[in-house]
Amino acid sequence: MPYGYNGRILRVNLSSGEISEERPDELFYRTYMGGSCIAAYYLLREMKPNIDPLGPDNILVFADSVVTGAPAPGFNRYTVGAKSPLTGGIGESQAAGFWGPELKFAGYDAIVIKGQSPKPVYLWIKDGKVEIRDAAHLWGRTTGEAQKLIREELNDVRVRIALIGPAGENLVRYACIVNELKHANGRTGMGAVMGSKNLKAIAVRGTNKPEFYNKDTITRLAKHFAANFLENPSVRGTHRLGTSELVSLQNVTGQLPTRNFRSGYFENADDISAEAIHEKLFVKAEGCYACPVTCKRVLKADHPYHVDPAYGGPEYESIAALGSACGVSDVVAVAKANELCNAFGLDTVSAGMSIAFAMECFENGLISREEANGLELKFGNANAMVRLVEAIAKRDGLGNLLAEGVKRSAEKLGKGSERFAMHVKGAEFPMHEPRVKGMLGLSYAVSPLGADHLTVEHDTDFDFNAPQVFLDQATPLGLLRRLPTSTIDSDKVRMFCYLQPHFSFLDVLGLCIFTFGPVRFFTMTHLVELVSAITGWETSLWEIMKAGERRVHMLRVFNCREGFNKKDDWLPERMFSPIEDGPAAGNKLDQEEFKDALKLYYEMMNWDVNTGIPSKAKLLELDLGWLLPEVESRQMESVS
Repeated sequence: MPYGYNGRILRVNLSSGEISEERPDELFYRTYMGGSCIAAYYLLREMKPNIDPLGPDNILVFADSVVTGAPAPGFNRYTVGAKSPLTGGIGESQAAGFWGPELKFAGYDAIVIKGQSPKPVYLWIKDGKVEIRDAAHLWGRTTGEAQKLIREELNDVRVRIALIGPAGENLVRYACIVNELKHANGRTGMGAVMGSKNLKAIAVRGTNKPEFYNKDTITRLAKHFAANFLENPSVRGTHRLGTSELVSLQNVTGQLPTRNFRSGYFENADDISAEAIHEKLFVKAEGCYACPVTCKRVLKADHPYHVDPAYGGPEYESIAALGSACGVSDVVAVAKANELCNAFGLDTVSAGMSIAFAMECFENGLISREEANGLELKFGNANAMVRLVEAIAKRDGLGNLLAEGVKRSAEKLGKGSERFAMHVKGAEFPMHEPRVKGMLGLSYAVSPLGADHLTVEHDTDFDFNAPQVFLDQATPLGLLRRLPTSTIDSDKVRMFCYLQPHFSFLDVLGLCIFTFGPVRFFTMTHLVELVSAITGWETSLWEIMKAGERRVHMLRVFNCREGFNKKDDWLPERMFSPIEDGPAAGNKLDQEEFKDALKLYYEMMNWDVNTGIPSKAKLLELDLGWLLPEVESRQMESVS
């Protein structure tokens, strides 16, 4: 019998209404393990290249892993994958909370959704029984309104619901999927794919937890975490202040993205800091399934904006994107914009960066006040920022342009606006500064998802000021030395290549970065022990790292077959120009050094240095030989 997982994958065809399930064998689960790898498997196996990401041929996959739902901190995340309407390449995003474990308890490890419903619907899954239900009365509703109506209709307040808001229905290219109104599958536009299928929500309820191989070991390690996690400096900070603690830390070192990445220092950072949030807005802290860290913040305000605590509160990424990146120092306005993003179903990072792009265009005379919905769209205008969030979700006026993302917005606007579009592969920059952290710059460039800050652990966690515990916990990966933060030399590329599969397997197993090493509390030894205790497999760090490496190559092959190549692994020109002011003023990436680092990375990965296509030998080594036809066809096209 399987331990930790159900061995059942749900398949739903929204065009025909057909519902079925498949039961893969243990070899499938041990090879792909879950999350991102399972999603990529179905996309590569069953979807043709070059399809319209907002058409019925796109496949949408929700996937847990073999360890999701184990009663220990960090085992609560799930992946949503599809072809991205934002980048045109692989799209995926992870979310925490309670929805992922609930899907497992309802009897399924993943859901593969095909086709397009002729009318709005939602899925109802309870203990292995599945219904496609009418959602006409939910269409156009905010996430909060729709969740309330679904729970009333099902007469169960404990139903967990992943759903979209009006932004997804309006096909905003970076619309997200939200569960519990505050946990988002944020990046790459998975909410738009869900909206294109006329799928409003997936409601799940389960009462049957899977069997675990060694419950005593899981309980022992969960208790060990709960009793000792405050000893870890990183976890202690997120427990005390949430991820918003990073605002001040980033600012004092000159790496808080400010005014569309012109600067890394925001003179009003104290006004949007964790301390300001706790003083003015804080209601309580919340956590995810089986986790005592409670890093989530619930906020409330009445003036100058009403902020509804039902939608939680902004994470660091949201505070910086809607705050410093837009030059906005009104913390209540930032909290309100975050609430609107959760209610309408918008990725806060892409929304904030799209507004920051528009503000810089406005200040340079490329967008007029009339074109800007009558707003004085200057950096620092909090009211304009809040109003544009809603305009984007509704595709109203300038919001219709910005709903396309900064890459398409710049292409349509022209006038040299491309230089203000901070993106890679069409995905807007997250809130971390590549000109301060060199390895992060490489991660933005080569990530198959576009600019992504969760491709590797950041340079600052292994520099000469990092806590010794971080270095100690990284030694099982073969990382034995501290390295300067801003460099991108051969030692840093090697570090990147060792850390990338580590972060990648977190997305395969659905593990939270705030609980696992090398920076957080659970060590690599704990990880292996937990996976073995959950599944009954005699596993190792080697096998788990290989799962992460397999994911990287599956996502790379997907992008290769969609026409992406080496030229797409690059950064905006602003990254090769100096930071304007602050503690890191003058920092920049050197183009030639970056080219050398990129070439070395390809060589270490065993990819073609001219095209970035993975080699036949590497795919065979990772048991991905079935992808060779995709790779060989791309190689022939690149030669011709």
